Amino acid sequence: MIHLAWPWALAALPLPWLVMRGLPPAPANNGPALRVPFLQEVLALGDEQNQRKSMQRRWLKIAPWLAWLLLVFAATQPQWLGKPVALPLSGRDLLMAVDVSGSMAAKDFMLDQRVANRLQVVKAAAKTFIERRTGDRLGLILFGTQAYLQTPLTFDRNTVATLLNEAVIGLAGEQTAIGDAIGLALKRLQAADTKDRVLILLTDGANTAGEVAPRQAAELAAKEGLRIYTIGLGAKPMRQETFFGPRIINPAADLDEATLKEVAEITGGRYFRATDTASLEAIYQELDRLEPAARDTEYFRPHQSLFIWPLGLALLISILLAAGRLSWWPKLRVNAMTDPTRNGVNP
Repeated sequence: MIHLAWPWALAALPLPWLVMRGLPPAPANNGPALRVPFLQEVLALGDEQNQRKSMQRRWLKIAPWLAWLLLVFAATQPQWLGKPVALPLSGRDLLMAVDVSGSMAAKDFMLDQRVANRLQVVKAAAKTFIERRTGDRLGLILFGTQAYLQTPLTFDRNTVATLLNEAVIGLAGEQTAIGDAIGLALKRLQAADTKDRVLILLTDGANTAGEVAPRQAAELAAKEGLRIYTIGLGAKPMRQETFFGPRIINPAADLDEATLKEVAEITGGRYFRATDTASLEAIYQELDRLEPAARDTEYFRPHQSLFIWPLGLALLISILLAAGRLSWWPKLRVNAMTDPTRNGVNP
């Protein structure tokens, strides 16, 4: 349907009529007349063009009013309103902090029946999780020796998933700054006016860098109402055949589960342990249950502005009017008065 954003602009429609009624008419031109001996021949010549002149006079009377009508209609900002679109909203700001330190290169996971490093598995599982977070504002923090904001809070889930997929191991350094990642998330979420704020922190190690201790950062987060869900990444101990015989290795030996559990408990969140791809996907599904994606629905009607069409037609009419006043009538009068012999008339 067509909607007028500024319907009050229609009040300007009678303005030209009011001007014509209020202002005195232009004085008539009563200058000296010119005696033409061949007046009858000129009048006869003009009889053939009476019909065309009549149409032109009618056009010159109607066109200005039509142009004014189109201008006023364009001023009302006509819009074409589309069908209502439902926008599910949760009112939640959710940040994901992903470890990209050197230890994430360990290949102790399987992805699509192939050996994959930890970051590749995180990308695959998080992509599906991000797609399900309809209505949330999502953000992405990458951390290693330093923590930095890769994606600010946004409703554009595709951008968040794309930038996570482009993350590279070692991009932020080889060590792990868990406390700094929490501090950065707290700083970004403090600027938001949303009360429901969540951080999902995923790491495979311990805090070995940064200026803020994880416990200290968690206490500050708890005061600000930030819930932190921590995920510890690393495969279970496994048997490995070596030259000297079989031995048991623990790929997650560097994982500081005690600190991650403490951070989650202080902020009212939970700690999860991911030992393979299936368990990581199950953790994200549990997070969907703990933090439902959509609670309310808001409707939005897309609109397309149409003012350019009446404005363009008004401009076209104005050009035609200017061309007619500058060329049509003067040309007819000049030809009739200066070249009477063209139709066999002798002066």
